[in-house]
This record gives sequence, structure tokens and C-alpha cells, in this order.
Amino acid sequence: MARVKGSVATRKRRKKVLKLAKGYFGSKHTLYRTANQQVMKSLSYAYRDRKARKREFRKLWIQRINAAARLNGLSYSTLMHGLKLANVDINRKMLSEIAISNPEDFSKLCKSAQKALSK
Repeated sequence: MARVKGSVATRKRRKKVLKLAKGYFGSKHTLYRTANQQVMKSLSYAYRDRKARKREFRKLWIQRINAAARLNGLSYSTLMHGLKLANVDINRKMLSEIAISNPEDFSKLCKSAQKALSK
């Protein structure tokens, strides 16, 4: 049986890594070894920060809702509890958008939450 050399597959794999490393500073985009290390690190950063982005936006939405709720005489937690009691299912992203773009509609939601809390 003939011996199989892996040069084609190796070159393909290395070219793929160097293509991912395009635009990196210094030898990180030319030398395979440093490029491979940086690509692996960059991919792990990308994975981590996709999760972090979701956390950051949720924190931002909560801050916006809290600020708008306090203008209507409620805290964030009492507003959310009141909305849950009033069977209003709106996610935090939409609540923050309503708070920014339609303050009068948000105040109606606050009133319905207060009404549900007083029962």
C-alpha cells in the first residue's frame, strides 16, 4: 500500500487559519504558529462576548425601565411584579422601547400595574 502524505490537507488547514488571521498586527497574520494562537484566542473571545452582549443589553433595558418607572412613581421591581399580576406579558426590550418612544403608553402600563398591586 502506498504512503499517503498530508501536504494538501495541511496546506488547506493552514491557509484557512491565515485567512481568518487577515488584518492582525505584525507576524500574527503571516506566521502560521502565531496566527493559529491568535485565531484560537480571538474565536474564544468572540464566543464569550456574544454571551456578554446579551447580559449588557438586558442590564441596559432594566436601567431604562427603572428610570421610566420612577418617573411614574414606581420602582422597577414593583412595576414588574404589578405587570405580572396584571397578566401583561411584555419583554424587557419592548418595555424599554415603549418607555423611550411612547412615555404616555408606558404610564398606562404603570397605572395597570399599580391597579393590579392594589387588589
